[in-house]
Amino acid sequence: MLGALIFIVLVLLASIKQINQYQEGVKFTLGKFSGIMKPGWRLIIPVFQSYQKIDMRIRTVDVPGQEAITKDNISVNVNAVIYYKVRDAEKAIIRVENFFFAVSQLAQTTMRNIIGEVNLDELLSGREAIANKIKNIVDKATDAWGIEVHSVELKDVTLPEEMKRVIGKQAEAEREKRAVIIKAEGEAIAAENLTKAARTLAQSQGALHLRTLNALNDLSSDKSNTVIFTIPLEILKALDRTNPRANANKNQRNENSL
Repeated sequence: MLGALIFIVLVLLASIKQINQYQEGVKFTLGKFSGIMKPGWRLIIPVFQSYQKIDMRIRTVDVPGQEAITKDNISVNVNAVIYYKVRDAEKAIIRVENFFFAVSQLAQTTMRNIIGEVNLDELLSGREAIANKIKNIVDKATDAWGIEVHSVELKDVTLPEEMKRVIGKQAEAEREKRAVIIKAEGEAIAAENLTKAARTLAQSQGALHLRTLNALNDLSSDKSNTVIFTIPLEILKALDRTNPRANANKNQRNENSL
């Protein structure tokens, strides 16, 4: 009697299985699916029943670097990270042999196919859009496995060294182009302002003379500068004719010569 009681206790202890809060258990009875085991202590009849635990938390899969050729025939190496979780434990166990490996392989294949449909510029500038496209395709394909894909992130895009140099030259040429355009725009604005200034000086009497004197005053503030200001000979002759003393001396010289 005591031996039978000990045997029953041992069987009972062996039948108690613990399912953690973040897990679900898939139970089989005589090899057939018989239900989902929720978190807590659950009973499994030895020999007749078996179970398998499934982690229901979000998983992170590092998709290894994939060699792919873009639409414009440029070889790139791309790696990514995919975040997913098991939505239906029954499907994840019954409909696919190893869902972890299956999701990783599907993500690699899909990533190579999507990269082959875009140009290099689209790949470098539109990572988010490409990642969303990969996510939608993988999520749709894994829905039958009870898998829900949360997001896909492209970690790195590696280019050949030759292509890096070409892209560097392209970026340098683009910056030079923008510099020339900005300089030309500045010269156009300066020319327009000079035209307005010249028109104003021409329309105002004495304005040009005042501007000249102002420029000379600015130059004279620096003692180290030597300013050579050329005056046409006609102006000197005109000033000489307007000087009374100079005219009197000239008349006296003429009289003495006579």
